[in-house]
Amino acid sequence: MQRQIKKKSRMRVTLFDQVFPSLFFRSLTWLILKLSGWKVVGKKPTEKKAVLVAAPHTSNWDFVLMLLAAFHLRLKLFWMVKDNVYKAGLGPLANWAGWIPVDRGAPHGVVAQVINAFATSEEFLLLNTPEGTRSKRDRWKTGFYHIALKAQVPLLLCFVDAPQKIIGLGPLFWPTGDLEKDFKELDEFYKDKRGIRPELYTPPLGE
Repeated sequence: MQRQIKKKSRMRVTLFDQVFPSLFFRSLTWLILKLSGWKVVGKKPTEKKAVLVAAPHTSNWDFVLMLLAAFHLRLKLFWMVKDNVYKAGLGPLANWAGWIPVDRGAPHGVVAQVINAFATSEEFLLLNTPEGTRSKRDRWKTGFYHIALKAQVPLLLCFVDAPQKIIGLGPLFWPTGDLEKDFKELDEFYKDKRGIRPELYTPPLGE
């Protein structure tokens, strides 16, 4: 059952909504998956709002693979970008691509800006890479978790498993507010998943 904060909502129209662009990219996705041997597992979530946890993120290709899964399963994705793209005059393109501009210098921070986007949207699947970088880190960042908790939406556990050539959408996970306990469960789910460059894998809780 959806538990998001209630505010006046609106529909954001992106390339995922428009017939010809979405049909083109779905056809291209089918061809790429067919030729490359990668397969997509899982199904479109029933929840209209969620934070998609895309991990592991060890290469730019991991992100591309998640986009292939999105087109294959007909997901409507959004993701955060710096608001510089709007200042550079790329606002219309950014909106069409599903980008959500955030001001990292804002007094209330990125979390508050994204929570507002959740609250004012009819559908909002936010793609997030919790490592925050393709390089190996001590542990995952926690911003995605706090966004889901405060927006009262679930985490959708998505993954890339390069050795098996699988791109997957796993279960929904509702954060409880006990970060360490919840991260242990995330660690259990992702411990056998490896990205394109497995040596750069960062476990949720670190090593």
